[in-house]
Amino acid sequence: MPKPILIELSTEEKSSLEKIVKSKTAQVREVLRANIILFAANNIPNEIIAQRLGCSINTARLWRNRFRTLRLKGLKDAKGRGRKPLYPPEKEAEIIAATLAPPKEATHWSARRLAKITGVSKSTIQRIWEAHHIQPHRLDKFKYSRDPLLVEKVIDITGLYLNPPDKALVLCVDEKTQIQALERTQPILPLGPGRPAAQTYDYKRNGTTSLFAALNLTNPEVIGRCAEKHRHQEFLAFMRKIDAEYPQEEIHLILDNYATHTHPKVEKWFQRRPRYHRHFTPTSASWMNMVECWFSILTRQRVRRGNFTSELDLQKSLHRYIRDWNEHPLPFIWVKTPEQILRNYNIVNYGSEY
Repeated sequence: MPKPILIELSTEEKSSLEKIVKSKTAQVREVLRANIILFAANNIPNEIIAQRLGCSINTARLWRNRFRTLRLKGLKDAKGRGRKPLYPPEKEAEIIAATLAPPKEATHWSARRLAKITGVSKSTIQRIWEAHHIQPHRLDKFKYSRDPLLVEKVIDITGLYLNPPDKALVLCVDEKTQIQALERTQPILPLGPGRPAAQTYDYKRNGTTSLFAALNLTNPEVIGRCAEKHRHQEFLAFMRKIDAEYPQEEIHLILDNYATHTHPKVEKWFQRRPRYHRHFTPTSASWMNMVECWFSILTRQRVRRGNFTSELDLQKSLHRYIRDWNEHPLPFIWVKTPEQILRNYNIVNYGSEY
């Protein structure tokens, strides 16, 4: 029996081979080759390697010799291996160009429809789409802010989030309007093993309510007040509640551009209270108000699956949820810098430093 070729591995080579063996996405042939070399590094004969890995002796010998000559590069497939493409690159480019131009009588192509037009199979269309990350069936949405003070407002609000003032409060204030008190016509079917909870499509509307809320970023408690409407009168009533809750502190309010926040009577109220400082989010960018994150949690955990027999029942449920939240509040941490936000608006050199 010929003496096997001794393989010595460097630390980097051994680490790379072990990474391939443990990988869940590596191809089977790559894992086999890596295992052959790892066994060979322990001076195990090719016959034993073949038995343990279920391959032939010639396979073990081939990759052992190739690694000794070419090291890790030798474990890769030689160029030209594998199935040859059925269609030339020109045909693939034609399919991509056709995909990017929508059909006359539809908004986007389906794989079957485009296959008929281009004379290839549906699976070929899907393979080309996957290779080039093209997804005609998907539609993303966007909203671009046209606020002329976009840069200034982004810098202002992110500055409050990332470096809040030491001796002042930062309150994110907004209203969640038109919360419906929906009463399902049948009880919700409970969660069970292998079965999600289920609710009927049918419901009865028992009124709507608006929730005014203020999220304290220093101590992530929430102040809330329900009202039938969301006019400037209700907003002022909510501000009086905040005023009573925090009677002395300097307060920075983050607000969106809703008309009630700049009503003449609201302006007079703030003029008489100079300890309040208002910061408005850019238009079409209310997502910068962090209370919107809390509204999203409220909707998922309390409203969406709720069953409310009346508007009053809905309001009581919302206030109970706020009390429970304030007993175990979760902090909200802003991580985006002004540069990262403005880069999404294709604004890079804006002449300001944060």
